[in-house]
Amino acid sequence: MQTDLNQKLSEHFTLREFVRSATAERLRIDNTPDWRHIARLCNLCQRVLEPLRHRFGRIVITSGYRCERLNRAVGGVPHSQHLLGEAADIRIVDMVVGMQMFNFIRACCDYDQLLFEHSPRTGGVWIHVSCRADGKNRHQAMVTGNPSSVSSQSVPATS
Repeated sequence: MQTDLNQKLSEHFTLREFVRSATAERLRIDNTPDWRHIARLCNLCQRVLEPLRHRFGRIVITSGYRCERLNRAVGGVPHSQHLLGEAADIRIVDMVVGMQMFNFIRACCDYDQLLFEHSPRTGGVWIHVSCRADGKNRHQAMVTGNPSSVSSQSVPATS
């Protein structure tokens, strides 16, 4: 059965946003999730991404679900929550708004991991957020990669 990429995961998010990948297209990788991954993506949308969107407006997912082959191709960690459909990377418009989004998620959402990430190689910045489907979220929040205007120290998480 064909997976409908226009399937709504929540009010404002579709499956297509979480499976599209330039790397997958270039390498001809089928990055289609199964129903379990889709259910976990719905959970992530409802518990974290919809509240974030309601507060900040439209947000862009740069990486969502990844099959194992795609995760290896992009250099993802072997046990990435992207593999489970429990994580998303969010484009950050600028550092100030990025930190506001980070702090909103930390204070208002039930998340597992929340990372404000920076790549010294590309200069890119993004937020990685995950939410476990079993509800056993650890509320780990950290700023990584030492972006110039943001401290790289661990940020205490709220309960």
